[in-house]
Amino acid sequence: MKLHILGICGTFMGGVAALARELGQQVEGSDQNVYPPMSTQLEALGIALKSGYLATHLGADIDEVVIGNALSRGNEAVEAVLARGMRYTSGAQWLAQHVLPGRTTLAVAGTHGKTTTSSLLAFLIDRLGGEPGFLIGGVPGDFPVSARLGQGACFVVEADEYDTAFFDKRSKFVHYRPQIAVLNNLEFDHADIFPDLAAIERQFHHLVRTVPGNGRLIINAEDANLARVLEMGCWTPVERFGIDVPANWQARLESADGSDFTLLHEGSELGRVRWPMAGRHNVMNALAAIAATAAAGFDPAKALALLAQFRGARRRLEVLLDSADLRVYDDFAHHPTAIATTLEGLRARHAQGRLVVVLEPRSNSMRLGAHADQLAPSLQQADVVLFLARPELPWDAARVIAALRGEGHAEASVDALLARLRDQVRPGDTVVFMSNGGFEGAPRRFAAQAGGPSDNGAAG
Repeated sequence: MKLHILGICGTFMGGVAALARELGQQVEGSDQNVYPPMSTQLEALGIALKSGYLATHLGADIDEVVIGNALSRGNEAVEAVLARGMRYTSGAQWLAQHVLPGRTTLAVAGTHGKTTTSSLLAFLIDRLGGEPGFLIGGVPGDFPVSARLGQGACFVVEADEYDTAFFDKRSKFVHYRPQIAVLNNLEFDHADIFPDLAAIERQFHHLVRTVPGNGRLIINAEDANLARVLEMGCWTPVERFGIDVPANWQARLESADGSDFTLLHEGSELGRVRWPMAGRHNVMNALAAIAATAAAGFDPAKALALLAQFRGARRRLEVLLDSADLRVYDDFAHHPTAIATTLEGLRARHAQGRLVVVLEPRSNSMRLGAHADQLAPSLQQADVVLFLARPELPWDAARVIAALRGEGHAEASVDALLARLRDQVRPGDTVVFMSNGGFEGAPRRFAAQAGGPSDNGAAG
């Protein structure tokens, strides 16, 4: 069978391509934006990539077109698929039909932390001998690919609430029908498709409705929005995790930066671990992953001990440079809450020196200004903030800069931003780049100029 994947360089669709290739299908694809790490991964798998969404890319020998949710009516390739009567599906539906049947599906949902928690869950089950399959919306540090079929019973999927495709406006995660579902947190996001928080809560409840009575829901006990979701109806046993509230799975922080904590289950200590991740939010991710690992039948105490070996995920507080004079991180944070919690973790880890944030407001919600009022408060840990304020940005970055605690600047291009950063940076600084896109390679360009990427690639 020959597949053509439209939007193949997106992290999810790239994972679908890798799985289809592993199933023995012939795979090719098109995308408007082709950049590492996904393009590198696909080329290594022998998958042909075509630039642009052109009708001429869709040959007569294609059996099915898998259409990503970034494409809509009016797109040349989409119109060609419809006009020719070609068979087409979404990535989520393809996964549900070709990969998930017969597997124990563990789905990780939430506004924040999906990639890290999914990567950690797959890592734990793998190291405990479960040989899981997985599809993760990023490149995990402990595996050479973002998706694989696996030989074991479990399949871990990062479960996104964004809509499925132009022809299916349900959230992608309703297709997966997991036996175990992690609900990490829930906030307003994706302002381009959701009118308000209640609309997202309804989609999360659609996911809750699909988890069977003999399955398990792993729920953040500190999240009031998730509590409202469960109040709509719940038919599955629930286990909760938290730090500051009573929960089935709890952590006691032994260090301010979250790199050292004790795990408690039902009030009894299971052990203590020091691990390479920073931030309270990552401790919550660890609790969720260990609870889900236990729900799948694995020993949580052994899972806890493995945390020290976890290498994180690419672009999730990834260390690009760590020298005596300068530290450079690359991070995917693009929501005010994620920005704030990431910076709190960095500040706790690097108490000395300045914290310099280089931010690209790139997500649809960011570009629309849905989070503009929350942006300055989320950056209060930063001493210096540099914004990439492209000319098409519809809101005034100056208003956010004026509300910052520290120094702020805006530049209209990546080259100008990097030039400003080179002028601003001082010995002892910690620099963190934040964007959910390629950022024109800015993080690695700066790290290379400042002394070269670190060799270990470990997460901070």
